[in-house]
Amino acid sequence: MKEYKKISDLAKEWGMSERRINTLCLQGRIVGAEKFGNVWAIPSDAKKPKDERIKTGKYIKKD
Repeated sequence: MKEYKKISDLAKEWGMSERRINTLCLQGRIVGAEKFGNVWAIPSDAKKPKDERIKTGKYIKKD
């Protein structure tokens, strides 16, 4: 049987907020994450996804 972790456990382990991990699960960026009711079950061997958010500010619309 496969072992799973909760979002709160991964938040501490990866140094991220629970909200951010929830967003990554919703986007399908954490491989193997499954939702049971209102709880995410994330495989214990899941890798932390690369942060692909835009950090340069180029997305900001300039008039």
